[in-house]
Amino acid sequence: MIVVTRLNRTRFAVNPDLIERIHASPDTTLIMVDGATFVVLETMDDVIDRITDFRARVLASAADARRSADVAGVIA
Repeated sequence: MIVVTRLNRTRFAVNPDLIERIHASPDTTLIMVDGATFVVLETMDDVIDRITDFRARVLASAADARRSADVAGVIA
């Protein structure tokens, strides 16, 4: 999940895998796969950076889990 901020300054988390499009004209709008839209304070570039960071953390966590399993002899 990534945390973003609505225009009223409330923060919420959104699953980045469910974001279909991001528009910046002028406010940043997240359009979800179900058609829901969220207008956020963050710039489009900032949202994209948060998505990239989130995915990097997921991949690093998976690599750590695999290394732990290899050490434990679970994966050959």
